[in-house]
Amino acid sequence: MSKHAIFDKKNILVTGGAGFIGSHLCDELLKNSKVICIDNFITGDERNIDHLLSNPNFEFIRHDIAEPLDLEAMPELEKFKIKFQGIQEIYNLACPASPKKFDENKIATLLANSTGTKNMLDIAVKYSAKFVHFSSSAVYGPGRQSNEKINESDAGQADPVSERSSYDEGKRFSETLVANYRQVYKLDTKILRVFRTYGPRMKLNEGHMFPDFVINALDNAELIIHGGEDFSSSICYISDMIDGAIKVAESDVSGPINLGSEIEVRFAEVAGKIIKILDSKSKIKYDKEILIMTPLCLPDTSKARQELGWLPVVTLQKGLEKTIDDLRASQRLMRVK
Repeated sequence: MSKHAIFDKKNILVTGGAGFIGSHLCDELLKNSKVICIDNFITGDERNIDHLLSNPNFEFIRHDIAEPLDLEAMPELEKFKIKFQGIQEIYNLACPASPKKFDENKIATLLANSTGTKNMLDIAVKYSAKFVHFSSSAVYGPGRQSNEKINESDAGQADPVSERSSYDEGKRFSETLVANYRQVYKLDTKILRVFRTYGPRMKLNEGHMFPDFVINALDNAELIIHGGEDFSSSICYISDMIDGAIKVAESDVSGPINLGSEIEVRFAEVAGKIIKILDSKSKIKYDKEILIMTPLCLPDTSKARQELGWLPVVTLQKGLEKTIDDLRASQRLMRVK
């Protein structure tokens, strides 16, 4: 527990807060807390947090968490009274997430998962803050047999020298950091293993297939699936993922805990639904896999159901409709520019 006095609302630090998941998390946390959002815009986007900048309980700091961060020395954070109140919670999501630019971000990915995570854990130690770490299903390694569900006790089988090891092994090491800081410093830490998530604010033209499907369908262009006809995955709508993250943060569960959908969905089915919703003339085309967009295991979420009372509730149809509405608006903005 924090030894600092809370004046009115908790001070919460969100790293990677301008990203897809991070910005939705900021929205939710601001309902009851004050939020300091950290992002360096490697893959985050200012448009994701534009609507929050005028909120007096929100402050954005452009910063790379791999570099030292002194919150008390920043004039723009004086309103948070950090010297007296401290930081109550840290949500650590900072990590480049662009399939298209994966190779050029490899070192930044490693640093975010190592030095960056350590820097944020040191802040947690300083203020006795709760630390909620967003890990990934990638820690389990590549997908195995179709429909096989994996639970948190599985040690995984990632290759430490593979082409995608900066992310997979980076996420595994970041979990090791969190676990050891918990053991040594008695921190209240949580580890979330996030499975594939979709929804509004996904970045366009970055190799994430869902937003690219929508944009191409609006233009009646080909919808390209990077993988064979049977390429499938677990996909969870963003509001369900945020609900799960908040439930973990408010619980006594330290994790690791899987958050995602247990239902395997073929990307060809998703593409077909998008074409139908938009009444598009697009056709589906199959191409080679992208390194970071490969099949992964399905989550066994029984722990989340039993210990948190959590399960995804947004249907694929409803989630796609909401995502399409947002991406259509984003496309209009891009064309105006």
